[in-house]
Amino acid sequence: MGLPTSLATGKGQVVLISAEPGIGKSRLAEAFRASLESEPRTQLRYFCTPYHQDSALFPFIAQLERAAGFQRDDTPCARLDKLEALVAANTPEDGDVPLLAEMLSVPTDGRYPALDLTPQRKKEKTFEALLRQLAGSAHWQPVLMIVEDLHWADPTSRDLLDLTVEQTERLPVLLIATFRPEFRPPWIDQPHVTTLSLRHLARAESEELVRGLVGNPDVLSGELLGEIVERTDGVPLFLEELTKALLESDNAGAQIRAIPPASLAVPATLHASLMARLDRLGSAAKEIAQMGAAIGREFSYDRLAAIARRTEAELRGALGRLVDAGLFIQRGAPPQATFVFKHALVQDAAYSTLLRSQRQELHACISKVLEGEFLDTVDTQPEILAHHFTQAGLVESAIEFWHRAGVRNVRRSAHSEAVTHFACALELLDKLPPSQQRDERKLELTLALAIPLIAIHGFGSLRVEECALRAKELSDKLLTSSHRFAAHRVAWNSCLLRQAVPKTVALGRDLFRLADADSSPAKLAVAHRALGYSLFIAGELLVYRRRTPRGQQNPRRGVALAETISDHEFTVYGEHPGMVCRLYSGQAKVLMGLPETGLRLIEAAIEHARHERTRTAWPGRWVLQRIAR
Repeated sequence: MGLPTSLATGKGQVVLISAEPGIGKSRLAEAFRASLESEPRTQLRYFCTPYHQDSALFPFIAQLERAAGFQRDDTPCARLDKLEALVAANTPEDGDVPLLAEMLSVPTDGRYPALDLTPQRKKEKTFEALLRQLAGSAHWQPVLMIVEDLHWADPTSRDLLDLTVEQTERLPVLLIATFRPEFRPPWIDQPHVTTLSLRHLARAESEELVRGLVGNPDVLSGELLGEIVERTDGVPLFLEELTKALLESDNAGAQIRAIPPASLAVPATLHASLMARLDRLGSAAKEIAQMGAAIGREFSYDRLAAIARRTEAELRGALGRLVDAGLFIQRGAPPQATFVFKHALVQDAAYSTLLRSQRQELHACISKVLEGEFLDTVDTQPEILAHHFTQAGLVESAIEFWHRAGVRNVRRSAHSEAVTHFACALELLDKLPPSQQRDERKLELTLALAIPLIAIHGFGSLRVEECALRAKELSDKLLTSSHRFAAHRVAWNSCLLRQAVPKTVALGRDLFRLADADSSPAKLAVAHRALGYSLFIAGELLVYRRRTPRGQQNPRRGVALAETISDHEFTVYGEHPGMVCRLYSGQAKVLMGLPETGLRLIEAAIEHARHERTRTAWPGRWVLQRIAR
């Protein structure tokens, strides 16, 4: 077995391994990796987990941190030095290091200029930097990439993998990805992609596996061998665990035979054998397994030590027994060690042994330890704390951290993940008793949810309209809310693309009245822009005449107001009303028979959009330019 010969000519391949849990996807990938130990290659491994399926780029971040050799006690300067050394080996371009440093939450301490990019452009350039790292590695020798449990990959990682699969066709890269059958990768039909579907073992294969584990055939009677095979349905993981349980205790066979016929489902059999094995390892090892299961599929020694509150000897002894039993896989040596459950189903089984009250107490302990002692996790993975606070039943803290996670992902253009986080916060909010404070928080979160929904689906989508109308309804119950204008503005923008023009005009007038009552110049400028455009599409062009009575809508006043206010005031609206008012005033002037005046206004709007000082503030400037043309 070896790397495909096509890699020598620079043509990569993708192998997708699909199978149910426990069939052996990871074992097959690992066996192939081990067969290449003597061959020159660069190895990249990515692990997706259910706890991180809404953590943007988690598998890629974890792989880069491992490749760079980050340690928990590294200073930011040391981490940046390690990252620079890693990136330098793979023909980077200017700007790659600060992009990857920001992705890894590593401060650059003034070594590099600030990234003057919109969130979307920053995301695109980060993808480009990561793909250059892959191409740079492949320049020196073939690359083996293994992505495990692809079904748990976060949406942003899947977007990056789309580009990676496309690039592998032109590089000496073999990408192996494992996943469960319910997930369908979008690359299956590409010519350089091969799919393998693993089946359950046949009876003869199951018997051979059990005999191989037992070693001495006299230990196992034919009757007991048949019972193991019958109970495990040809699932290798179940076969292995049940056989080990029998080998470790003479009573295990009796315990398994005692299971009532109605309870002979395979998961119950696995659960019973794992329970028996954990019990025989002792209470300390069982408790450590339970703690690890609550933390996640993979966890560090120092994190477990902070939660377990055991002596070092006790902790290392318990971990050693779990590793020796084959339930944990250890990487490195304590205190820098990392431990991984042998299989996600083993983690599930250990977690299921906890009572509900025990789970809540454990998750509460984990969340408080993370919040107090692991500030890097608080800053870079607030969704992890949100998960633990949620499982602990600490609703208000969970809402706060889901909100933080959503805001962080919006800033990174990880919009799908942000939608999930804001939705989790809103779902938990409904568990709190009714109050004005709760409604205010709900309005804030609903408006926050609208931002990534707009980015994914556009203002004209039904999901955005539903979200916008919920925000408006909430704001109309909170007459003194500072978010009321923003709620009406989102509702107007959604209505503009989905509802009849008279309704859009009515919402525009409501927005204008709110801004006028607030006496906020910035809100008035935005309201002039909204109502002005509503009247423009309604054919009411008289508002674009040179003079109108004071206190009435006029796009010229929107321009004048906007010019007196800092651009920063309009960042929250995603557009500059001065630009937009000029643009539509120009179009109106053309329709009114004043083409030269209209052209001057349109050119002024475009010039403003192109100006350096608005380059990062207005991600929609290209849209304005296209509309103008």
